[in-house]
Amino acid sequence: MKTSAILGAVLYAGAAALGTAAHAADPVTITIWCQDDERQPGLNLAKEFGDKNPDIKVVYRQIHFDDVTSEAMRAYSTGQAPDIIAIDNPEHALFASHGVFLDLTDRIAQSEVIHKEDYFPGPLASVTWDGKLYGVPKATNTIALYYNADLFKAKGLDPDKPPQTWDELVDAARKLNDPASNVYGIAFSAKASEEGTFQFLPWAQMTGGGYDKINTDGAVRALTIWKTLLDEKLASPDTLTRGQWDSTGTFNSGNAAMVISGPWELNRMSQEAKFDWRVTLMPVPEAGAPRSSAMGDFNWAIFKSSKHPDEAFKALEYFVSQDPRVFPDWGQLAARANVEIPPTGDARKDAAVKVFMEQLKYAQPRGPHPEWMKISKAIQDAIQSALTGQASPRDALDQAAATIKGILG
Repeated sequence: MKTSAILGAVLYAGAAALGTAAHAADPVTITIWCQDDERQPGLNLAKEFGDKNPDIKVVYRQIHFDDVTSEAMRAYSTGQAPDIIAIDNPEHALFASHGVFLDLTDRIAQSEVIHKEDYFPGPLASVTWDGKLYGVPKATNTIALYYNADLFKAKGLDPDKPPQTWDELVDAARKLNDPASNVYGIAFSAKASEEGTFQFLPWAQMTGGGYDKINTDGAVRALTIWKTLLDEKLASPDTLTRGQWDSTGTFNSGNAAMVISGPWELNRMSQEAKFDWRVTLMPVPEAGAPRSSAMGDFNWAIFKSSKHPDEAFKALEYFVSQDPRVFPDWGQLAARANVEIPPTGDARKDAAVKVFMEQLKYAQPRGPHPEWMKISKAIQDAIQSALTGQASPRDALDQAAATIKGILG
């Protein structure tokens, strides 16, 4: 979920000298929009597909995470949509329900590469609307708690017994907080974007809440804890404005003792973190309480307006065929349950993967609902309102619940 500047179109043409006049015609051009940079799968797979298919030119545009949906809506309405887009999974239903994405049901049924039964239920549900498939899951992820075992030892905490409940998490954050050493107890993202919703919703779900009942007593308690972490300066003030990538960077640099983040950070963490880091399941409200976690990552979709749907689907088949590389090469988890993750030789990383795979059992989708953007915005507004002191956590979530009730009709 790295935020980065929008890049201009980058053209990858599998250019080869073709000896006959029959092959002299210009290749078909397909355009792909995705947030991935050179360290992530989207850009690399697009380049590889272009290199392997000299009759197809691939134009890749890296697009800012926060702008994907608005840019896609604007492009489609003006007839400038790309052929393929990587869309955040909770926003897939908005486009599918309005007939913007191409129905891939029959193509997938006939494909020798893509098989819907291979996917975890959550990611598959996110590309499904009205019983039809309008995309292919790109990858999947969830969130868990990373912690600095060295700092745990230095503060007298047992690194083999990380926080398991919300109260234990707050208590550990207080003990680990060290302003004199520029170390915060914990880092997370409460940004006014989908990232904030992504991080908060599991807390509500663990207490029986959800997007359609966001103001339960448990959800209010969760938001109150978030406010405590900021009010006591156990988390940095810019928790309100920075995303998960930057929050994890604070942890990697040793300036936060814990961070809530996902498996997309594992490769980066192995390279940057110069300490004993570990991962544990998300803490629950109290011992024995139900678990929950977010279900993240993007889906591939083909716009219905594409003039080259066959070539675009061929690209999706290539992307899916490379799922076994998604973790070894880029540190992401494939959305297919039949993709095995080989040992990396890095004991910390291998142990962390097992935790994330366990956490995925409790991951819940956001929606799917065509109005997810509006629903998420109401949750984001409540988070910001409460954490900045404009409203109490109760009042902020009551207002969000009222707004969402209106959206749901």
